[in-house]
Amino acid sequence: MRNWQEYRDWTLRAASALLLAVVVAGGVFAQPFLLDESFVGRERSGPVYHVEITGMIDNGLARYLDRAISDAEEGDASVLVLHIDTFGGLVDAADHIRQAILSTAIPTVALIDKNAASAGALISYAADRIVMVPGSSIGAATVVEGTGGEAAPDKYQSYMRGLMRSTAEANGRNPAIAEAMVDESIEIKGVSEAGKVLTLSASEALGLGVSDKTLSGFDELVRELGLESRAVIRHQATGLEQFLRFFASPVVQSILMLMMLGGLYFELQTPGVGFAGLISLIGATLFFAPNYMTGLVESWEIVIFVIGVILLLVEIFVIPGFGLAGISGVILSIGALLAALVGNVGLQFPPISEITSAIYTMVVTLVLLVLLLVSLGRYLPASNTLGRLILVPELSSVGGYTSAESRDWLVGRMGTALTALRPSGTATIDDERVDVISQGDFIERGSPVRVVRVSGSRIEVRGVDELKAQNEV
Repeated sequence: MRNWQEYRDWTLRAASALLLAVVVAGGVFAQPFLLDESFVGRERSGPVYHVEITGMIDNGLARYLDRAISDAEEGDASVLVLHIDTFGGLVDAADHIRQAILSTAIPTVALIDKNAASAGALISYAADRIVMVPGSSIGAATVVEGTGGEAAPDKYQSYMRGLMRSTAEANGRNPAIAEAMVDESIEIKGVSEAGKVLTLSASEALGLGVSDKTLSGFDELVRELGLESRAVIRHQATGLEQFLRFFASPVVQSILMLMMLGGLYFELQTPGVGFAGLISLIGATLFFAPNYMTGLVESWEIVIFVIGVILLLVEIFVIPGFGLAGISGVILSIGALLAALVGNVGLQFPPISEITSAIYTMVVTLVLLVLLLVSLGRYLPASNTLGRLILVPELSSVGGYTSAESRDWLVGRMGTALTALRPSGTATIDDERVDVISQGDFIERGSPVRVVRVSGSRIEVRGVDELKAQNEV
């Protein structure tokens, strides 16, 4: 009996302990999934900051994110939500954003809405938590060359793999999965076979622990965070930042450099300062001014470019031929443009792996410039309207240019053969000695002749007696 009573007491105590554990666990799991101590860090009373990362990842966006994060820190934000929809962009710009996100003390959430490809995947991995909207995807972070889409050499892939791996490790995510988004040779059993770059859907990312939750959008995320009562600040880029971001695009920068270099070339082909020079000046202003305002271009780079142009002008107008001044001008001009595309500090440049996009932009621009000059050099002079932009000698007869002196006024004039015409010879016409050619038979010296035709320097005559005989017949 005593054993039964002890057994009953032990069972009741165990059941009570189990019930308490269930209640406690239920209370824990009832809390918002993201608001654990490791995520929040400390109590924050500030608003929820909402920042969009859309379109191409470029230097203009990187500088906007710097300001957005700084504003969120000053406002003691409860959380910074990065609303991501991008197919990627510049690796160096993405790395700048990645470092800014990792460095901030504010809790960050990457809300992937549709796409977080390439550089967008790197930025997402930098956030403390990743939330995906149904139908969205993350991955395909292989570095590609230019606009052709070909994979860059392995040294660039290795650099990107390192960024993805270290960023995943920093936030407690599986580094192998992150690397598989870059390297197609990495196989993730049951997920991705070798030979294919990894891209995950929302459900796949959740199952592999890449994302932390799948939600319908920003509003549901705020509710899950338990921050419905907090103010929401939808951070926006200023008009100036949008302007600067537009001109920071590699495509636009390439077009502006074409305007600069192409306009300068055609201006040197025309006398004075005209339309081509104006195009070159506009291109230079729109290229250097926005980049200078964002800090990408420094004053010495503009000075070097101007010196290069001056040396080219000196070579063309002062020094005959093409020598040291011309070669130095070309090197300085192109070097200054390349430096202007790179985020350097003074003469300290980032490693080559971080400036590949600038090199590609410069190479593509130079190739397009050569094609432009060849095409316009062939077809521009033939255009009645655009042909005025370049210096083409006009040697038409209307302008008074002929291959020889025209003597059309001699037609019908009478003269005398000074020599026998067999059929060519010399005659005097209006007391002027001229070279003529007989249009008919042999004409004896001293015979009267009449000019019947003038073609350039060729003066054709007929004998007067021959003409009379034809008329009589």
